[in-house]
Amino acid sequence: MNSAEAVMTLDRRVPVTVQVHALLRQRILRLQLKPGEALSEKELSVQLGVSRTPVREAFIRLSEEGLVDIFPQRGTLVSPIRMDEIKEAQFLRDILETAIVRRAAQEIDEVSLLQIEANLQRQEISLQQKDYIEFMELDEEFHRLLCQSISLPRAWRVIHAVKGQLDRVRFMGLPQPGHADLMVRQHGAIFNAIRAGDAELAETEMRIHLQAIWGSIELMTNDNSEFFET
Repeated sequence: MNSAEAVMTLDRRVPVTVQVHALLRQRILRLQLKPGEALSEKELSVQLGVSRTPVREAFIRLSEEGLVDIFPQRGTLVSPIRMDEIKEAQFLRDILETAIVRRAAQEIDEVSLLQIEANLQRQEISLQQKDYIEFMELDEEFHRLLCQSISLPRAWRVIHAVKGQLDRVRFMGLPQPGHADLMVRQHGAIFNAIRAGDAELAETEMRIHLQAIWGSIELMTNDNSEFFET
């Protein structure tokens, strides 16, 4: 982590551990911290301007999410991207998110529809600007808003927790020609099915969307084989 990204601006309303975890998680998912990279509890505490305790606790949470490996007496490394964990995350997402859009097609309110539509418009703008970091954040928000629209915030927390390995591949795949455009079209198809109240179509479109990642995974494992553990 370079010095330009050093001391955190802390929000005193939020526990320090939560903020350290969120920052490190974000940097791992964006590949600013790469698979196999060593993480020093001492160095990070100095760079972030916090004590070692929240860094240690953040490492534990990241380990539970499969994003770092902690080796007693050896240290902590950013984990490789593990195919078994990707497959498990995809399995869980398929179960949860297809059920969520089915229910949303039956129950969503006008306020939620407007929020999701605004999100899709911002996705288009970020794509035009090739701002893949913002696009990834908007993609996250799109899926979170679907959960929020039917009052299932805990479902989103489960999805968010299991898909860290997937998100690293998704971020790597965004610059591929046509990939982000496809994601926007798929998001639009899901939204249109929900707005039309068509639960069957919403489920089908979500399943198509979730399966699209496998094309990226094949390309990424060929181009960045050192990041993966198969």
